[in-house]
Parts: sequence; structure tokens; C-alpha cells
Amino acid sequence: MFRPHTLTASFIPVLIGCVFARRIEGKVHVGLLIAMLLASILIQAATNMFNEYYDYVRGLDSADSVGIAGAITKYGMKARTVFQIALSCLFFAGLLGVYICFHSSWWLAVIGLTCMAVGYLYTGGPYPIAYTPFGELFAGLFMGTGIILISYFIQTGEVTLESFLLSIPSVVLIGTILMSNNIRDREGDKKNGRRTLAVLLGHKKAVKFMAGMLILTYLWIIFLVGLNILPLGVLLVLLSIPSAGKAIRGFREKTLPVEMMPGMKAVAGTNTFFGLLLCLALLI
Repeated sequence: MFRPHTLTASFIPVLIGCVFARRIEGKVHVGLLIAMLLASILIQAATNMFNEYYDYVRGLDSADSVGIAGAITKYGMKARTVFQIALSCLFFAGLLGVYICFHSSWWLAVIGLTCMAVGYLYTGGPYPIAYTPFGELFAGLFMGTGIILISYFIQTGEVTLESFLLSIPSVVLIGTILMSNNIRDREGDKKNGRRTLAVLLGHKKAVKFMAGMLILTYLWIIFLVGLNILPLGVLLVLLSIPSAGKAIRGFREKTLPVEMMPGMKAVAGTNTFFGLLLCLALLI
């Protein structure tokens, strides 16, 4: 239900934003860091549960579906209960948001509510984002750029061009996580009327597109180092390239969803490894 293996997509950007702020300010407000971590994780967990709820009520998930959390279809939890827990997660995220706003700016309340709304509308509402080719873009912008800039702002009181440029790799990597999920589910999504990017491109082109996204991530870091926006030590993230290669190999020539599961895990692992290496490089 919570899909904990996916939650690195929410807490890695928080760490990146706060670590980059520490590099500028020389310190970090630990309370705000923890509150932002918990709020981001709760919003993503709620999004995951809304996803499971609406996929179930629309008949997209069954006990035989590969890769789903399965709280409803496999373990017998009532759909309404999953929906209510999702709302509870948003409620507690909102309480944490009040604390964050109190110590930074109340304008963040508008941004936080927007993030919650997007999390719901990803699979909820009459026109779910998940049914369009723009899922990767929305996920990347809100969970990558959005979380990093908020995390940076609550520590420094400002948003800079450098912090925005630093967020681009997370936009791409988080989009890649979603892309891998949509490649695995491409056949089922196509049958159920979804028009995801993977459905529009087809398997081979979608895998090539994902490979291009990963390549862009590393080229972008090299570009920022070349412009002296980031220190040379940030090239430490290049150590995660083998993980990215493993992720792409996990999808090539694969036809069954179960065969793509290792590739999906490798994509998520690449985001985590890349993010932790980036944080370490910024710290030292």
C-alpha cells in the first residue's frame, strides 16, 4: 500500500535541497529538514494509495497484476479504507506544513496544497494525469524541482538559479522511475485506454527514450561542473553510471512485465545512488 521502495523519490530531493543549502549557509535547521522529509514522504505515500484505490475501482488491477502494492486485491483491505488512510497521510502532511510555514513563509501553504492536489489528480478526478503522456513531466517537476526548491528555500529564505539548475537531474531521474513503471504496464495501459508516453512510443522507443533521459542526467552534471556552478567533486555521481546501465539492460528485449521488475528496481536504485553521491559530494 505504501510502496516503501518508491519513497526514495520523495526524500532524496529533500536531502539534496537541504545539503545544497548547508553549503551556502553553513548550517541546516534540523527540525525543518525532518518536517520536510516526513511531509514529502506522506504526500507520496498518499499518492501511491490514491493510485491503488482508483486503479482498483476502475478495474485496472487484479490479484494477478504484476508490481502493484496489492493491499486491496491481494490482501483483502477495503478500498474505502485505503482511500481514508491516504487522506490521513495528507492531513498529517498538512500539519507538518503548518510548522514549515511558521518557520519560513506562509506562501508555501499554497505550494503545498497544489502538490497535494496533483498527487490526488494523478489518478483521481475525471481526467487523471496518469492517463496522459505528461505523467513523467508532472512527477519530475513536482517531486524533483518542487521538493528541492522548497527544501532549499526553507533553509535559506530564497530560491536561486543555482538551486533550480541543481534540481534538473532529479526531474529527469524521477521521471525515469515513472517511465519504467509505464513501460512495464504498457500493454495493460493500452488496453484500458491510457495514453502514457510509453504507450505512444512503443516498447523499444520508450526504452531508448529512458536511456536518453539517464544520459542527459550525467551530461547535465558535467555541464554544471564545467560552468563552475557545482564543484568538481560532484563528478562523484558518475559512479552510479553502472547502475543506470543495469537499469536499461533490464528492459531491453523484455516482453513480460515480471521480466522488467529487476529493471524497475535498478532505475529506482540509480536515483537513490545518484542522489546520495551528490549529497556526499556537496557535503565534502
